[in-house]
Amino acid sequence: MADLASYAVVETNSRGRRVAEPPPVARGEFQRDRDRIVHCTAFRRLEYKTQVFVNHEGDLFRTRLTHSIEVAQITRSIARALHLNEDLAEAVALAHDLGHTPFGHAGQDALHACMQDFGGFEHNLQSLRTVDVLEESYAGFNGLNLMHETREGILKHCSLKNAALLGDIGQRFLQGHQPSLEAQLANLADEIAYNNHDVDDGLRSGLITLEQLDAVPIFRRNREAVEAAYPGLAGRRLIHETIRRMINMMAVDLIEQTRANIAAAGVVSLDDVHAAPRLVAYSDAVLPELRVLKTFLREALYHHFQVLRMTDKARRIIRDLFRAFMDDPRLLPPQYQQMARADKPRAIADYIAGMTDRYAMREHRRLFAVGEIH
Repeated sequence: MADLASYAVVETNSRGRRVAEPPPVARGEFQRDRDRIVHCTAFRRLEYKTQVFVNHEGDLFRTRLTHSIEVAQITRSIARALHLNEDLAEAVALAHDLGHTPFGHAGQDALHACMQDFGGFEHNLQSLRTVDVLEESYAGFNGLNLMHETREGILKHCSLKNAALLGDIGQRFLQGHQPSLEAQLANLADEIAYNNHDVDDGLRSGLITLEQLDAVPIFRRNREAVEAAYPGLAGRRLIHETIRRMINMMAVDLIEQTRANIAAAGVVSLDDVHAAPRLVAYSDAVLPELRVLKTFLREALYHHFQVLRMTDKARRIIRDLFRAFMDDPRLLPPQYQQMARADKPRAIADYIAGMTDRYAMREHRRLFAVGEIH
């Protein structure tokens, strides 16, 4: 910790935990947060939650779990280069999708539509709710009792209406302040990971092709550099070499531009970080290329008819489950029946959001398939 920048988060400038605990032995407070996240139930469930492709569509595609690990690796590497708190940055990265629904963004959109009249549903808020309330591992408190800065980093987005209901953790949205650099970094590392790895999974699935990717300058340029360095290289090696160069290029650009932004803003303390504009950013040269890549993925992969067929099924599963439980909350497991007495829609949303893809499909069969009565 001695070589951390003066504006990094450390235990001495942290706002601590909501419930006081004895200090950890042989590890720091933010390492304790990371460890609690890795050991929690919601983290294990990510293994069977969709990134782009539903789990049963193939063994080699990313899941929410492998995605979160990849985000954590990128986050930690960049945090080290910027002399930030690696443990905090990694904890935020590992926890950022804990509240995500089954079936990826299609599941989130469907659950939000179901919850429209009951406060809505947003997976960042649900991730915070998971670590603050829903995890049941410790005798002294609900949730994981994480450090304030870890919780702050998990909550990337929040409406002012919701922020007003969240107490201390919502204040920065109301005041227009920025989170720590570690939190800002984890947010962009998430983009680096999914932009590149969705290309990889898309190519592996055959839904997009190398020829299509020639229209994406950032990919074409890096592929041509690989082909120049390794004439005749093809197949998976060519794809992997190209994507790893793209990841490296984005990470290096992010490091250099962030350093320049910190220097230009005259930031020397954590308070300066909170008061400054967002500092972790790409350069103006790279941003347009990233927009082209995102547009390509949206149009060619996320809106591919085979992906849309699966996401349409996913939406119907989520809608059917929600309506069935709203009509008769006695169909819920006992712990959620108890929660439903206080807030039925939110208890149902908690239950559905915690499901894995395969559990949601199994639960749907139990409720709606003829012959499935157990």
